[in-house]
Amino acid sequence: MGRRSRASIAAICLLLLLGGWAVIASAANNNNSFSSVDLLRKPQSQEDSTDALAYDDSHSDGGFSSLEGMLQWAIGHSDPATLKEASQDAQRLSQNELKNRQMELKELMEKLKMPSDAQLMQIAIDDLNNFSLSLEDRQRALQELLILVEPIDNANDFNKLGGFAVVIQQLNHPDSDIRRSAAWILGEASQNNPVVQRQVLELGALAKLMKMVNSSSVEEATKALYAVSALIRSNLAGQELFYAEAGDYMLQDILSNSSIDIKLRKKAVSLVGVLTESPIENMELAELPFFSNRIFLKSVVDLTASDDLDLQEKALAAIKNLLQFGMPEPLVFKDFCGLDGALERMRQHLHNLMADEYLRDYAMDVESLRSEVEMIFLRKLGKEFQHDYIMCPSPTDATYLAQQFACCACGGLLSRGELY
Repeated sequence: MGRRSRASIAAICLLLLLGGWAVIASAANNNNSFSSVDLLRKPQSQEDSTDALAYDDSHSDGGFSSLEGMLQWAIGHSDPATLKEASQDAQRLSQNELKNRQMELKELMEKLKMPSDAQLMQIAIDDLNNFSLSLEDRQRALQELLILVEPIDNANDFNKLGGFAVVIQQLNHPDSDIRRSAAWILGEASQNNPVVQRQVLELGALAKLMKMVNSSSVEEATKALYAVSALIRSNLAGQELFYAEAGDYMLQDILSNSSIDIKLRKKAVSLVGVLTESPIENMELAELPFFSNRIFLKSVVDLTASDDLDLQEKALAAIKNLLQFGMPEPLVFKDFCGLDGALERMRQHLHNLMADEYLRDYAMDVESLRSEVEMIFLRKLGKEFQHDYIMCPSPTDATYLAQQFACCACGGLLSRGELY
């Protein structure tokens, strides 16, 4: 239930406690729904308090399910002395007065009902269309939409309300936080949703988002790149637009600039992984800019020298996909990018990290991926392993724990000579 609905409940229930609730109590007593003792009994435990709540936040229309539900909620959050006094006052009301008060309270209850998600989205959209809206209220409307568009059904209905056009307009707002929130909404709604991807792309959002990636605000740039990634993932039309807007050079600039915030660099290399996670239909691999731009490839390989394990892992995942695609020629990775040397230096670094009990498990996971990348790379080069390897023992094996630093760069394999 949203903040506004909770505030409405608090306000109306205050009116109930000032006397109106007693009308329901009196009528309920006459109908033997519950006794006067029940009325004045407060819940004895958290479970009782929960059971007393007759409204369900999961319902699309929200609110209390009945007058009795509202009464129970009010009782559970009221002072017994106040309840007793109000109940005594209610006993002095005539039957006509009771009926009139009941009708008034039923009308109040109707106002308590939570609007549907579609209604809430429309309210937020109308707020955003109000040019006199304060910056704080505009941000609040965007935050509400961020939550509302997460369910796929809501995201699919959002465009019917004109929501995406309005949110995309916010990408031009002079306030950086407003632009950031708008980009975040587009990213959330587009995740794994081809319908929304198409709608947002057709409204021209991709070019705006890519320009926002160059923002001096790290948070704005990061959310914009997140939205770009969500829009073009597994989407041929989106990826073609991305390349047409020189997206590969944008990523190259981010990845090759060590002064750029690491959060943005992580998003960038993750996007490389998205673009290389599977072959793109109806597009020749050799036509993709990633496979012909050696400077770009080197910028990805150079990330393996980072001290940040998460960034290293993301770089390895991207390199693995690039190698599995079969382009470019492996010699480009070797001679121009220096992948073989980078992988060896990374192996030594990871083995040093394994001495730290807090980093050991993570370092071993990254080492496993690094070893897999090295095996693919050597296989592409047509090289054979020079040693006779046997399978590495289980991580729980005492011999393995004692010899963990002897583990070589062959994907969980140990040479016979190194094992002893």
